[in-house]
Amino acid sequence: MATDTHSESRSDAREEHVVIFRLASEFYALDIQHIQEIVRMQQITAIPGAAYYVDGLTKFRGNAIPVIDLRRRCGVAASEYTQDTRIVVVSGGDGMVGLTVDAVTEVKRIPGEQIEPNSNVVREAENDYIRGIAKLEDRLVALLELGGLIPAVISRETETLEPVQAAA
Repeated sequence: MATDTHSESRSDAREEHVVIFRLASEFYALDIQHIQEIVRMQQITAIPGAAYYVDGLTKFRGNAIPVIDLRRRCGVAASEYTQDTRIVVVSGGDGMVGLTVDAVTEVKRIPGEQIEPNSNVVREAENDYIRGIAKLEDRLVALLELGGLIPAVISRETETLEPVQAAA
């Protein structure tokens, strides 16, 4: 008996538990397992020579962590920070990183059948961190792959942080 394995795999796909946030008018999400904490915007110290999307360093639980402006990283028009701006502290690779977002909107479980892989038509080297699109009732949400967003930044900034922490 022949079966359609493509439709079976989509209906059996695993549910995802994500944190959804807004960058300008677009919605993005990260797997909740990577998120350590969500904090209000706080002072960030610039790092000379850092990548264009790295805001700098901030203190988190006594440690200096790099902060990435996700608007710049994802190619979304930057704007002034507001009272809704948050730093989403994530862990991955070699350490923790803060990600500035315009607002955190919700925590949601998304059934696997509502998720489509990223299309080859829109996939480029610059946005290979988008691993799929969640089709919610009222909007589309780009699902981000943390490793594609920050791997080089974490390892480079971790090397920079060691002398800073030792001197403190």
